[in-house]
Amino acid sequence: MPDRSGPENAGGVVVTALRKEFHRRGGAGPLTAVDDVSFEVPPGGSLAVVGESGSGKTTVAKMIVGLETPTSGTIAVGGRDRSRPAGSRAERRARGREVQIVFQDPYTSLDRRQTAEECIAEVLRFHFGMRGTRLTERVGELGRTVGLDGRMLRSRPRALSGGQRQRVAIARALAAEPSVLILDESVAALDVSIQAQVLNLLADIRSATGVSYVFISHDLAAVRQVTDAAVVMHRGRVVEAGPVDRVLDDPQAEYTRLLRASVPRPGWRPLTRAERMAGLRHDASG
Repeated sequence: MPDRSGPENAGGVVVTALRKEFHRRGGAGPLTAVDDVSFEVPPGGSLAVVGESGSGKTTVAKMIVGLETPTSGTIAVGGRDRSRPAGSRAERRARGREVQIVFQDPYTSLDRRQTAEECIAEVLRFHFGMRGTRLTERVGELGRTVGLDGRMLRSRPRALSGGQRQRVAIARALAAEPSVLILDESVAALDVSIQAQVLNLLADIRSATGVSYVFISHDLAAVRQVTDAAVVMHRGRVVEAGPVDRVLDDPQAEYTRLLRASVPRPGWRPLTRAERMAGLRHDASG
């Protein structure tokens, strides 16, 4: 993998007073999805943005990568401002290299007509103009980095498992040699055993490359495994922030305590339909 020790790859993220409003139809006032959110990720660091659905965490991710424009506030990566849309094609390409994102569902984020190696090669040609032997070698290197063998690289998404597809998505993101990788619920759709494999892979990649992670998740166990620090969001605002172990083991905010309490304990199982209906009847009679 490339050496990221140079200053041009100092990929720290600084988010300051970020706000995002969405206009609603029918003359209603704007919907504030993100309100006064600030945090920092040092170069090579890993930060979790935690919260339930609707907390604003994915909107933050989209603003960092450039899929949404902040209403106010600033975003800087490696000291370069990303708060406003890129002004030129060259700047858009440079920003695309700087920050990459891996989404939750690899099957919908991958082109079903492309093999894994074609998917990765497309990024290498676009950003680096690679051709021929060097392109083939680099695709193989990235495949090995994420644990994809030659057969998997020659396969289309439908022939791969969910974990293998997510490895393809990670390899495609790494092909741009980003300084920041955003992982938006990127293990949420995987079985628990496959989640563990992908999380270990992500930890190894960060150690080897120095890439910074912004890990968007509601899964507190996954957060602990791959991040150094965490911010907890609720209704668009940060309610708690700090080192990940402190936030998860000694939460100060009531909302964080509720999140932690909602994590299933060993031996937990979902209620059967009959048990749920019995509970409803009991509640109704009480």
